Amino acid sequence: MSLALWKRFADLRLHEARKTEFASVHDCFIRELRPESRPVDATPGVLVSPCDAIVGAHGLVDGTTVFQSKGFPYRLEDLLCDRGLVERYRDGRYVTLRLTPSMYHRFHAPADCRIDHVTYISGDTWNVDPIALRKIERLYCRNERVVIETRIDDSAETLTMVPVAAILVASIRLNFLDVALNLRYRGPNRIACDAAFSKGEEMGYFHHGSTIVVFATRGLELCEGITQGATIRMGQPLLRHAVAQREREYRAGVTHA
Repeated sequence: MSLALWKRFADLRLHEARKTEFASVHDCFIRELRPESRPVDATPGVLVSPCDAIVGAHGLVDGTTVFQSKGFPYRLEDLLCDRGLVERYRDGRYVTLRLTPSMYHRFHAPADCRIDHVTYISGDTWNVDPIALRKIERLYCRNERVVIETRIDDSAETLTMVPVAAILVASIRLNFLDVALNLRYRGPNRIACDAAFSKGEEMGYFHHGSTIVVFATRGLELCEGITQGATIRMGQPLLRHAVAQREREYRAGVTHA
């Protein structure tokens, strides 16, 4: 596929890109954006979307069960491959963020946070579009993925992001590791690191469109406007600390029935 043909049939917003000429379609896929094109919400207690995406299945984790689409559940155990993480996010919250091929493919820190390891899990690269999600059971659990646990600064809450590879995606790149994560590695493979990020700082990128599933502990809740099918951009509010929100509402005189 040529870049000219892609531009003709896709909603490419290349005016937001840092550079205006690309050596290849792949070069365009992994393009960087001008810093001002994605303002990062600085509200205290708010965690932002790590990527541009269409919101998919989301809500409360039912014990240890979540959904890739209506009628297609999967277990945290099968996706995360870590009993400790399964218990951490039992009855927590989750949101699925799907990147389309024409979207910006880099992902960023949702909050000031630290990462001391990631877990790479090898697998397939099935397409993860809505049609596939309604036909193939446990699709995210079959595909290549990386489990990124984050410790949020000045908070007891934690957030874990799971970038899931898809068709034509042979690797996921993390800026804080010196290797590309791809099918040559057999997983689960725990990789130690020591990385600190500010909210909105770039963490890595896909080599094509795909999905990030975000899991949050119970002290975090989804922000208003996070509905299935909605488009969200990196830097916009995704989750918030429930206590901080209640305190702001109290000071503003808002009461709950």
